[in-house]
Amino acid sequence: MQCIVNRRAQFSASHRYWLSELSEAENIEKFGACSKFPGHGHNYVLFISLAGELDKYGMVLNLSDVKQVIKREITSQLDFSYLNDVWAEFQQTLPTTENIARVIWQRLAPHLPLVRVQLFENPELWADYMGNGMEAYLSVSTHFSAAHRLAHPDLSNEENAEIYGKCARPHGHGHNYHLEVTVKGEIDPRTGMIVDLVALNRVIEDYVVEPFDHTFLNKDVPYFGQVVPTAENIALYISKVLRSPIQELGVKLDKVKLIESPNNSCEIYATDLESNHSLVPDAVLASL
Repeated sequence: MQCIVNRRAQFSASHRYWLSELSEAENIEKFGACSKFPGHGHNYVLFISLAGELDKYGMVLNLSDVKQVIKREITSQLDFSYLNDVWAEFQQTLPTTENIARVIWQRLAPHLPLVRVQLFENPELWADYMGNGMEAYLSVSTHFSAAHRLAHPDLSNEENAEIYGKCARPHGHGHNYHLEVTVKGEIDPRTGMIVDLVALNRVIEDYVVEPFDHTFLNKDVPYFGQVVPTAENIALYISKVLRSPIQELGVKLDKVKLIESPNNSCEIYATDLESNHSLVPDAVLASL
């Protein structure tokens, strides 16, 4: 029986975004505060996913052995290090989150049956790498606070109450929404980046956070005047709104995850948007 197991590890390290072929002014313009000398640090959290058949002892691998491999090949070398200097791979391609994940894969692949390397630079930024050349995934998280009422405009109050329960109460209720946006692209062989992170965060801020934060979605976002703002519909709308501006940054939207509460969340994958194009009319998107 095939099974995937995951092992967590962590290390603390510093890095600096700086290209020797650029002037100081050009590096500052390109990398902002990340170009400052001598660099800055993070408490990195690493998840290694491994696949295999269950053996007679009920294990894919002995996780104690996995722990030692990760320590020998990765964390003992990276912990309390300056990443730009510690590995030769980072001399040519900067140690961005996505490129660190890629190089970790390369160093572990001869020893472990990898299916994914996931690296958190902080709780709001992480990368996933699955061994596909220079392709990587980068995820950012943010939040907004909004109120909504779950009520279909064509139904009576009684019918809505039967379907949506307390969520159909006339004056609505609110949530602190947590939003995760994942993009997919090719790691630049020099900068180590798949996308300008500042530009990506600005797109999310301009197209989602600013229009949604501290609103009553049913009344303040025209689309939800006719569409019930369930978490699923909100995530779908966000996916459609973000797809084009993210593509203009040179990457593709991969996934939107919306966490409505600790108990409720949903995910929309960009590959599913084409077949559901009519759910968010172009006229609505054009009005944004």
